[in-house]
Amino acid sequence: MIARRGGQWAALALVVGVAAALLPGPAASQTTDAVAIVVHPEATVEGLTFAQLRRIFLGDQQFWPDRTRITLLVRAPDAYERSVVLERIYDMSEEHFRRYWIAKIFRADVSSGPKIVYSNDMILELITALPGAIGFMRVSEVAGGVKVLPIDGKLPGESGYPLL
Repeated sequence: MIARRGGQWAALALVVGVAAALLPGPAASQTTDAVAIVVHPEATVEGLTFAQLRRIFLGDQQFWPDRTRITLLVRAPDAYERSVVLERIYDMSEEHFRRYWIAKIFRADVSSGPKIVYSNDMILELITALPGAIGFMRVSEVAGGVKVLPIDGKLPGESGYPLL
């Protein structure tokens, strides 16, 4: 009886192992689900730390080092990319995010809030038209005409990239 039970466990382990080998691994999902931070191709910035990225998205840093005004582009609610950014960069719920920006504008901490965009195509168009713009999109939808910024030296798909 014990030998038979041991054989059943070995068979189950084999089935689980084969199934796991056939499923896409973490690297595949990391690449397609990663959110890239994009800027104008001629932007002088070559990368950001996560702390710098957070200051920009919170509206605490409003100019690039070359004194170009930053235009923050944020996807509309219900976009996958927005949920990643709210969770990872802002560490806020949708409601908290809205109240945060209303208060920031009301106190005149910023001249305007983020520009809401409704598609990744719109982000691509605005990034190429506005030299100071920064936005985000799924890495699988990044096209020519934008620069993808490394965060803490990591590009989307690399181990340790913070926007998955």
